[in-house]
Amino acid sequence: MPDTGYVLAALAIGFVITVSLRAVPFLLLKPLRASAFVSHMARWMPVGILLILAAVTFGSSAFGESVHLWEAIVAAAVTVAVHLLFRRRTLLSVGAGTAVFVVLVNLL
Repeated sequence: MPDTGYVLAALAIGFVITVSLRAVPFLLLKPLRASAFVSHMARWMPVGILLILAAVTFGSSAFGESVHLWEAIVAAAVTVAVHLLFRRRTLLSVGAGTAVFVVLVNLL
């Protein structure tokens, strides 16, 4: 069994690395907040994420071995509706669409 000091040192190193990796992006982003590029990315990244998720879902549903195309279409419609109705909250819309897809595939 490892020595207590060794375990505490490993935990401390892991803590410092984790906090540093999570804090550095925010420190680097602070001076860039006025940047047109960052503003542009903040506007279009959620759309890109939704597009990638839709492409993967429809690709595996329409062209794969799965036969869940209509479930994917309903889930995509729910995702778009929630995204537009609830002030473009990406996490909420993706979560709702994913939940609908999982429920439709597993319960129907």
